[in-house]
Amino acid sequence: MRVAIVGATGAVGHELMKVLETSSLKFSELQLYASPRSAGSTLEFRGQPLTVQATPEGALPADLVLASAGGSISREKAPRWVEGGAVVIDNSSAFRYDEDVPLVVPEVNGEAALKHLGIIANPNCTTAIAVVAVAPIHRKYGVKRMIVSTYQATSGAGQKGMDELLAETHKVLHGQDAGHQEFAHPIPFNVIPHIDVFQDNGYTKEEMKVAWETRKILGDESLLISCTAVRIPTLRTHSEAITLELERPATPEDIRELLATAAGVEVRDNPDQKLYPMPLTASGKYDVEVGRIRQSLVFGGGIDLFVAGDQLLKGAALNAVQIAEDLQRRGGLPGH
Repeated sequence: MRVAIVGATGAVGHELMKVLETSSLKFSELQLYASPRSAGSTLEFRGQPLTVQATPEGALPADLVLASAGGSISREKAPRWVEGGAVVIDNSSAFRYDEDVPLVVPEVNGEAALKHLGIIANPNCTTAIAVVAVAPIHRKYGVKRMIVSTYQATSGAGQKGMDELLAETHKVLHGQDAGHQEFAHPIPFNVIPHIDVFQDNGYTKEEMKVAWETRKILGDESLLISCTAVRIPTLRTHSEAITLELERPATPEDIRELLATAAGVEVRDNPDQKLYPMPLTASGKYDVEVGRIRQSLVFGGGIDLFVAGDQLLKGAALNAVQIAEDLQRRGGLPGH
């Protein structure tokens, strides 16, 4: 099987290559594509240099395309890649809300990928991290309402976002005023309750993505979800405080026992030992950390919890590769 990464020189592209280094995905060839200005550069994969090519206008000579070059490029070119015979797993928001495009987190709805018509969508990073923790609870106890507050790293804005945090923090530490380009305001020593564009209802698109995508992945349009998305001055790993109203009451002990065996989850929950999810411990980790599990003081039998997941891994590159691995195991890709 021939695999192509489109957007190979970006932050997610680099993570895709790292994840593929040790992936169980069976493939014989890896192709790297990016913008014309990156063409000719080399990246190392499994000890060998690979040359980055300019993304062509037409089909790619690949069986699987892992796309992470932005929504406009995917919307324009992914149908051509499909016409050329490739299955496309897309990291952008271009196809997430199309009815005929599966939106997949393998631990939750991996079988949905088999229904693809050539394109499979990767969820928004914030959604992917949340549903890994929430889906097992929803399956056993039923979630009626879900309130989310996010603490999102600058990695959510790509490499440029992380670079801006470092450069502008350096300015502040040396007595200069911080500027901003990638974010609505200076990010050093600040939190910004504004990610993506504001919608008519007063929520940002980032906040609505959590609602729209969680319902689609869980297959439950009745689920009521409210989100406040906040950018914080960390490099990578998104954290989320989640409150759940349940149809069937559960205790914190019930939830800890349930999540202890849930795929993709690491329960990190011992306040007496100061053990809880944090970007410091979740960065670079494949599993989503879950902790601060406690009884809701608002919803009877409800649960509060805190999660932290690496935005560039489970929120992007890792989830895309896991979709491919799962699809290959199910016979939906060559090489199974």
